[in-house]
Amino acid sequence: MTTDPAAARSPLVVIVDYDPLWPARYREQELAIRSALGDRARLVEHAGSTSVPGLAAKPVIDIVLAVTDPVDEDAYVPDLEAIGYEFRFREPHWWEHRLLRRTDPAVNLHVFAAGCEEIGRMLAFRDRLRTDPADRELYERAKRELAKRDWAVVQDYADAKTDVVTDILTRA
Repeated sequence: MTTDPAAARSPLVVIVDYDPLWPARYREQELAIRSALGDRARLVEHAGSTSVPGLAAKPVIDIVLAVTDPVDEDAYVPDLEAIGYEFRFREPHWWEHRLLRRTDPAVNLHVFAAGCEEIGRMLAFRDRLRTDPADRELYERAKRELAKRDWAVVQDYADAKTDVVTDILTRA
């Protein structure tokens, strides 16, 4: 019997139906982050698809954290690492974004400067999906279709959603 290597490989992007436990998982992480950072956590928000009731998503909680200066990693990264986050990368060219992750629960922690324009865009998109069923359905259809493809990295999947995200943001 011949084994097809593609059939044995698990997909890079897996979309699951909405889990009503996602908000509670976010709240637990929010409390841990606020406890670890105190007033250095200028804003902590649940973002991404897991923050939208009823929306299918990758089962990873996306959290936006605003700090005074994301470049000053010594001011916040060690305290986040102490509560289970792992520093993954920095993107100085994109709003000085920093990404930290944890696996249990699965969380992507996006760090930006307080007042960053990208935070406003992310939250406007979230709020639009929370309040507009047609846009929520449009986005879910796009995500499910794109998840059927093979992706080299998850960022390629995220980039492929750009047109639908931009379209929805024009109405946000």
